[in-house]
Amino acid sequence: MNKVKPTEVYNLAAQSHVQVSFDSPEFTADVDATGVLRILEAIRQCGLEKTCRMYQASTSELYGKVEEVPQNENTPFHPYSPYAVAKQYGFWIVKEYREAYDMFCCSGILFNHESERRGETFVTRKITLAAARIKQGKQDKLYLGNLDSLRDWGYAKDYVECMWLILQAEKPEDFVIATGKQHSVREFAQLAFHYVGIELKWEGKDENEKGICVEGPEELIGKTLVEVSPDFYRPTDVVNLWGDPTKAKAKLNWNPNTTSFEDLVKIMVESDMAKVAAEDAGQKVRCNLAEYLEKGIVK
Repeated sequence: MNKVKPTEVYNLAAQSHVQVSFDSPEFTADVDATGVLRILEAIRQCGLEKTCRMYQASTSELYGKVEEVPQNENTPFHPYSPYAVAKQYGFWIVKEYREAYDMFCCSGILFNHESERRGETFVTRKITLAAARIKQGKQDKLYLGNLDSLRDWGYAKDYVECMWLILQAEKPEDFVIATGKQHSVREFAQLAFHYVGIELKWEGKDENEKGICVEGPEELIGKTLVEVSPDFYRPTDVVNLWGDPTKAKAKLNWNPNTTSFEDLVKIMVESDMAKVAAEDAGQKVRCNLAEYLEKGIVK
């Protein structure tokens, strides 16, 4: 920090898996909570508090056990995982340094932001990659957790623009970064399979729900392509995240819907279709439930 003397710092570093935070809570706290403090202290101790602006990537998981919808900057926090608790410390320590040391440091409360670069263990990429593999005969089935979980999904590229705008503002403030629109895991899966030319019909309920192919390649018609597994349920699941970006739209002139939900899913699917096509065609990936668990793919 002292060598570079930056004028802007964007802290996107984190252990960002909710499920991993239950398995490794101490590591999560060290990175997501204390790590934020270390950056703030580095800025302060290097005498950059008046010349360096800091953006902290916060999370909609702060709202956790949701008490109101949609969620905005004034909605009470109710963190529901070790990850969310660690992130809450990060949020409040940023606010404390802003007030105590008059530093230009802000948090962007990010709702789910996805792209074709998303890690393969996150549910959105897990879905698009599975759809591409199933279409190309390299996977048999996709296993998911709670299909009814609701998320506000946006495109990471659009959200990064908002991060930058936050640090260009006249005064430091915290902002919700979201699209203001909500979709279920089921909707995401339905659309992803649609973009590879497969139409699904959903049958059953809760853990017995299945996605059956009713239109697509002849060899897939009538087959169950999506199943629910309790192994992919979280110990405490946040089921209703929905952001209100009114403040960011008004004060930053930011457009949260530059990329629609449909376009986001299409971008991810097209990328994975190309990726899978480039894989060794002779190596079929059979991801049955046992293999999913053996590989340690997180929820």
